[in-house]
Amino acid sequence: MRGTVRKITTPRRVVIDLMHASRGVPFVAVRRTLNIARLASARSALSQRPAWAVIFAKGFAALAREEPRLRTVFLKWPYARFYELPQTVANIVVAPTASPDGVMLFPIKAPDLVPLMEADTALRNAKSEPIESTPFFRKTLSVTRLPLPLRRLAWAIGLNIGRQRGNFFGTLLITSVAAFGGGEVEALGPGPYIFSYDRVTDDGFIDVMVRWDHRITDAADIGIALSRLEQILNNQVADELLALAPEGQEPASHERIASRQVGRISR
Repeated sequence: MRGTVRKITTPRRVVIDLMHASRGVPFVAVRRTLNIARLASARSALSQRPAWAVIFAKGFAALAREEPRLRTVFLKWPYARFYELPQTVANIVVAPTASPDGVMLFPIKAPDLVPLMEADTALRNAKSEPIESTPFFRKTLSVTRLPLPLRRLAWAIGLNIGRQRGNFFGTLLITSVAAFGGGEVEALGPGPYIFSYDRVTDDGFIDVMVRWDHRITDAADIGIALSRLEQILNNQVADELLALAPEGQEPASHERIASRQVGRISR
């Protein structure tokens, strides 16, 4: 059959380059059902609700502040080594309205220190405004327009110089199709951590999945981390949302989540 040759657009080339950079990362995954009833109740009380991606970025960053391995990357050139970054940089997968044929990565540096509504506003603006108006998108596209050898060199530098690794690729990738009906996403990225999530149930449960570079840590550590993440989401993150709600709208489920026995690895 005779087909039609179509040009690869720049946004699609971003995804192609991202997949190329993800080759060889030994990912393993843990799935867990979290009880985030207090958090979900606090969020539902707001008229303007921050995106779940922003909420999970904040919770994971607060967790990584306690556990340095969750903000550590593996660098392989010119020699294999770990590089611990001083803070989390969360890259959230965004499908800009102006780019229907591709996705971009929107970075939030130290999301544990950024107010939820501020981060949410920045994310929504990046999605709705022209791509070139977002500095990081503009920088990404400028690299993507380079000839292939120069593009590969730029990515190699970004992936193997510790400081630049944090600036360009971050420590955490967050993606989900929950807004489009739900389902699990076994995403790829340069690492070290990929967080995806499904839809929240009516009784406040949510399925999440963490994929990570197995060279950095093991499944038992991630299982423990997810138990701690559940506590952080239901306590300090939920508290921030409750502070935004109008007076008198404290959700019925207001008790703090008690400490739980950790060690359960998967549901």
